[in-house]
Amino acid sequence: MTGGPGPGDPNRPGDRDTALGRGSRMAGRAEDSGRVYQASGDQFITEHHHHDAGAAGDRAGSPGAGCSGWPDSVRRPAIGRVPVVLRDRAEVLTRLREALGSGRGGAVYVLHGMGGCGKTAVAHDLFRIATRELGRVGLWVNAADRASLRSGMLAVAADRGAGDGELQAARHGYRPASDLVWDRLDRTPEPWLLVLDNADDPAILRDGSWLRDSPGGIVVVTTRRAAARWWPGAQLQHIGVLPPEDAARVLCDLAPHSGTLEQATRIAERLGRLPLALTLAGGFLAQQVIDPWTLDTYGRHLEEDQRVDLIDQGADGLTGDDPRHLVGRTWQLTLDSFEAHGLPEAVGLLRLLARLAAEPLPVSVLNRREVGAVLPPARAEAALTALLDHSLGQLVDLGVRCVQCHGVLLDSVTAATPVQDAPVLDATAVRLLDASVPAQPDAGPYDPRLRLLAPHLLALLRRSCAGEAATTAYVLAVATRLAVALHRTGDYLSAWETAGAAAALAERALGPDHRAVLAARSRTGRSLFRLGRYDEAEDLLRRTRATQRRLFGDRDPDTLDSRHALQLVLGNHGKREQAISLLRSTVADRDLVLGPAHPSTLRSRASMLTLLTASELAAEEGGPLLELAGDCVRHLGPEHTVTLAARHNHARALFVLGRPTGADEEIRQVIEAYEQRFGADHPTVLSARQLRAQTAAALGDRETGVAIMTDVTARREQNLGGDHHFTRVSRALLEAMSDGTWQPPPVPPG
Repeated sequence: MTGGPGPGDPNRPGDRDTALGRGSRMAGRAEDSGRVYQASGDQFITEHHHHDAGAAGDRAGSPGAGCSGWPDSVRRPAIGRVPVVLRDRAEVLTRLREALGSGRGGAVYVLHGMGGCGKTAVAHDLFRIATRELGRVGLWVNAADRASLRSGMLAVAADRGAGDGELQAARHGYRPASDLVWDRLDRTPEPWLLVLDNADDPAILRDGSWLRDSPGGIVVVTTRRAAARWWPGAQLQHIGVLPPEDAARVLCDLAPHSGTLEQATRIAERLGRLPLALTLAGGFLAQQVIDPWTLDTYGRHLEEDQRVDLIDQGADGLTGDDPRHLVGRTWQLTLDSFEAHGLPEAVGLLRLLARLAAEPLPVSVLNRREVGAVLPPARAEAALTALLDHSLGQLVDLGVRCVQCHGVLLDSVTAATPVQDAPVLDATAVRLLDASVPAQPDAGPYDPRLRLLAPHLLALLRRSCAGEAATTAYVLAVATRLAVALHRTGDYLSAWETAGAAAALAERALGPDHRAVLAARSRTGRSLFRLGRYDEAEDLLRRTRATQRRLFGDRDPDTLDSRHALQLVLGNHGKREQAISLLRSTVADRDLVLGPAHPSTLRSRASMLTLLTASELAAEEGGPLLELAGDCVRHLGPEHTVTLAARHNHARALFVLGRPTGADEEIRQVIEAYEQRFGADHPTVLSARQLRAQTAAALGDRETGVAIMTDVTARREQNLGGDHHFTRVSRALLEAMSDGTWQPPPVPPG
C-alpha cells in the first residue's frame, strides 16, 4: 500500500483520535496516490496496489518474480504462432548463421521490412539455431515500447548476473540502466545472441542508448524502419514477401489437404505472398472441420468478400488482441504513431495511395498541386519519406522512380478509411492521374511512365463504377486518353490492354451505348490493328462505328474517328477498294465538320497517298493531293506529326510513280526528323527506313538496301514478333532484295 501508514494507524498524524475511539473530528490527508478512508466499528480495509514496472519512471516494484511488467522470460522468444516451416530466407539465414558460428561478436544486424513480412519469424529461427545448434545464450526482448524494452533489458541484466541492489539502483534512476545491461553483457563469458524484436521506434533505442555492439555477442533487431540513418554501423537486411513457390508451400504446410500446389500458388499471389496473410489463410483452412474449404473456395471468397476480414478469420486464440498478428490491424500501429508524432499527412497520403493499385506508381504523380485536397503539397515529400521509412512502401526503379505498396496493406487501409473521406480521396486520385497523362497525346518515343499509370486508372475505374456515372465517365475518358498516348509511342499492346479493360469495366456502369465506352472501344480496335489482329480489329470497329452512326450520326467526330480507323484496317487487309471508298467519304466529312486545316482532316488526306496505285497517283499530278505536305507545313508547321506523316507518304507516292531520286531525298530527311524525335525502334521509323531501303536499291545501291532491311526485319521481329503482318512483309522484301528478284515499280505511262 502506498501513501504512508494506513487509516487508523496511531502513528499517522491526524488519525490518532479516530484510532483511539474518541469522537473528535478526523483530519485525514492523502498524498500522490494515497487515499483516506473513514471507518467506524470493527471494520478492516485492505488495499492492494499493483505497479507497472515501466510506468512512472519505474518507481515501484523490485525486479524479481511476481513483479508486474517484468517479462516472463528472456530466454524464450515471446512471439505468437511459430511457423511450421520457415520458407525461403535461406540466404539471410545462411549469412547470419555464419556470423553466429564464427564465435565472434561485435555485430548488429537489422532485419527490416513491412509489417507481416516475417521478420520475427526469421529472428526466431536464428534464435533456435543459436541456442540449440551453436550453444549460444539466447536473449529475447520485446522492443515495441519504452516500458517493454526497459523491463526486458533489465531482465537481461538480471539473467546475466546483476544483483538486486544494482537492478534497484537502475530502476530508480540512481545509475544508468543501459550501462548496467551492457556491462553485464560485455562480462558474459559465453557467446550470446540478443534479439530486439519489434523495434519500430528507433528513438526509444537511441534515447536510452540501449542498442550497442559488444565483443561478447551479436545483436539482431527486427523493425519496420528502413532508413539507414536509424541504424549507424549496423548491417541492414531487407525482409520482403516470399517467392511464388515458397509462398504456395506455406499454404500447403499449414493446410496440406486443401488443394494442390498450383492452386496454392494462385491464392498466394492474391495474398501478395505476404507471410502473415499466408499464415492466417492457412490457419483458417486448417481450422475448418464441419465444412472444410478448398483453396479454390477460399479464392472465390477472396474475390467476393472483404479480403482483409476473411484473412483475419485465420487468427487463433494464441494471437489474442495483438494487432501485429492481424493484417487488418498490424499497420494501424504505425498510422497511430504518425498521428502521435505530428505526421497526419503520412496517413492522408497512404489513404490516397490505397485508392490506387498495388503496382508501382511514378513518384512524379504525387508532385502536383492537385494533391492539395488531401495534404499540403509542400508536405508530400515528408509524408512519402515517412511511409518509406516505416516500410509502408518501397521505392522501385523501373526506368522511372516509383513507390509501391503491398496490396493487403492497401486493402487494410481502405477498409479503415472513414466513409466520408472516400469521395475526396477518389477525386484527388483521378485528378492526379489526369494531370499526369498528356492533354494532347502526340507521337513520340516510348515512355515507360505512361504504362505505369494504366493499372492505377483501372483500379480507380473499378472503384468509381459503384458511384456516380459522371465520375466513371471522367475516369474512363482519362484511361482512353492514356491509351491514345501509349499507342502513339508505339506501345500498342499496353494501349490495347488499357482501352479494352477500361471499356469493359465502364460498360457495367454506363452501358454499352455510352459515348465514352464507344470511344474506348474504337481505340481498342486501332490497337488491335497495329498488333496485326486484323479480323478482330475490323469486327470491333465495324460494330462500334455502326452504333455511333445510329446514336450520334454519320458525321459525328467520334464516328469519323472510327471510320478512319476502319479504313486503315481494310487497306492493310487486302480490301483496298472498300478502304478507298471509306477514306474519301471521311476526308469529305472531316473537311465539312472540322475544316480543311484541321489535323484530323489533313491526316485523312495524307492516308490517301498510301492507298492509290501508280496510275491513280499519276491522275493526281498537279492537284492538291501531291501538294499536301506544303499545306501541312503552312497550317501545322514543319515539325508537326501530321506534316512528317504527309512527307513520308509523299515520298512513298514518288517512289510508286517511279521517281526514286526524289523519293530517296525526301525519305532521308523524314527519317532524320523521325529518329531525333522517336528513337530507332519506333514503328513509324521502321516503316520509313523500309521505304529508304527500297529507294536505295532502286537507285542501284542494293547492298545498302539489304543492310537496312536486315536491321528493320530484326527490329520488327523483336518488337512485333515473327508472325506479325509487318514483320512478314519486311522478311519477304529482305529475301527478294538478297536474291536479286526484287524490282522497283515501273514508271507509269504518260
